[in-house]
Amino acid sequence: MSLKQVTTPLTDEVVSDLRAGDRVLISGYIYAARDAAHKRLYELLQKGGELPFDIRGAVVYYVGPTPPKPGQVIGSAGPTTSGRMDSYTPALIRAGLKGMIGKGLRSQAVKDAMKEHGAVYFAAVGGAGALISKSIVESEVVAYEDLGTEAVRRLRVENFPVVVVNDRYGGDLYEEGRARYRLTDG
Repeated sequence: MSLKQVTTPLTDEVVSDLRAGDRVLISGYIYAARDAAHKRLYELLQKGGELPFDIRGAVVYYVGPTPPKPGQVIGSAGPTTSGRMDSYTPALIRAGLKGMIGKGLRSQAVKDAMKEHGAVYFAAVGGAGALISKSIVESEVVAYEDLGTEAVRRLRVENFPVVVVNDRYGGDLYEEGRARYRLTDG
């Protein structure tokens, strides 16, 4: 496991260099979106519409940040459970999404889409939203303002800490961890 620094948007070369277990610091722009926003993005794609941001090479963070306190860019910004976006994610990956940040397991359909189209799933530490928010230096709503905290936001991040859980080769840090610590008979 190594520490890697990447800048968005992600390229095929960058995604190809990432392996399950790598610790990564992300800098550049990422997009915050949760369940309701994903449903709208998916429906737009199904109708042949244009998404409200360029998804090619993008990283989406599954977060609904709390309102910022005076003087802050953003409130607490911890990850939400990724599986809630799984029914929409393969279509977004086919459209060019290269990275996702959240917590928890992904479905086989999402893992297959990552392998086929070259994408990566990162985990952010749950319960550390206040600490994570310190890596977010700008926040701007770019779509679906009516969704409040679930609106799509463009976030500029500096050294945003994540770990690669699923890589484009089928590597799965959660499965590897369970296998390593599985109890055996005897």
